Amino acid sequence: MLQHVPVLLKEVLNMLSPKDGGVYFDGTFGGGGYTQAILEAANCRVIASDRDSSVKKIADEIKQKYPTRFDFYNAKFSDIKLICDSEKKLDGVVLDLGVSTFQLTDPTRGFSFNLSGPIDMGMGLCEQTALDIIQQYSKRDLANIIYEFGEEHFSRRIAENIKQNLGKIHNTEDLANVIRSCVRRTGKIDPATKTFQALRIFVNKELDELKKVLHDSVDLLKPGGKIIVVSFHSLEDRIVKFFFRELAQNDSNFTLITKKPIIPSAEEVTVNQKSRSAKLRGISVLH
Repeated sequence: MLQHVPVLLKEVLNMLSPKDGGVYFDGTFGGGGYTQAILEAANCRVIASDRDSSVKKIADEIKQKYPTRFDFYNAKFSDIKLICDSEKKLDGVVLDLGVSTFQLTDPTRGFSFNLSGPIDMGMGLCEQTALDIIQQYSKRDLANIIYEFGEEHFSRRIAENIKQNLGKIHNTEDLANVIRSCVRRTGKIDPATKTFQALRIFVNKELDELKKVLHDSVDLLKPGGKIIVVSFHSLEDRIVKFFFRELAQNDSNFTLITKKPIIPSAEEVTVNQKSRSAKLRGISVLH
């Protein structure tokens, strides 16, 4: 059976340091790796959420194992205040911002440019698909999306080629080939990578969701509570980095756990190539 390998798991657990009686929020449940490890580390509670309803089966299995210590919500992590409304305060918030293995390897989800599937890219609870965007947005707006969320320097050329060839684009493979036809490959990165990233981020409003959960998490932490985030690209990491830095500078109750991000060991990258771009940052409320 295909498994999602949680990234920087040992480092996240060491930083979080779960304790008996603690209450923790896992906002990106996915394959349940962090949740399971936290529940095993201490006699604590975990409240988990995921916008992807397909992971509910995994959540149900963990619920059977920990019936009184685990609760799952099919919701966006930006709804943390609604999800944790019955809790007084949290001892920790953990977020793994990566796309799960289940999503990447399921062609029906449309995340991968290496698999042919519908041009969807939604993680769940989305208002539109990537196909809606390429069909309905103007060439200029599409180029701006690709540039802003994919940091793609050839965004205008790609947007123009997509709009000119809409009639030929029926699936993710077609879309990737249209992008590749106008951008020369340099190095190991596929020319479609940044555009697919941009569309996925835009469809799921990932950066707005991240900003909201960070802001709202601050109000829910107990003294000694922590926010721990694993990000996978510069746009996410920049948001986390500056949010934590400004919080620590402007509020003496907060202190940075990581002045520089923790990255995976060479051993972890060898075992799990998807971990190579991960960065772990944390901040804590003082006692």
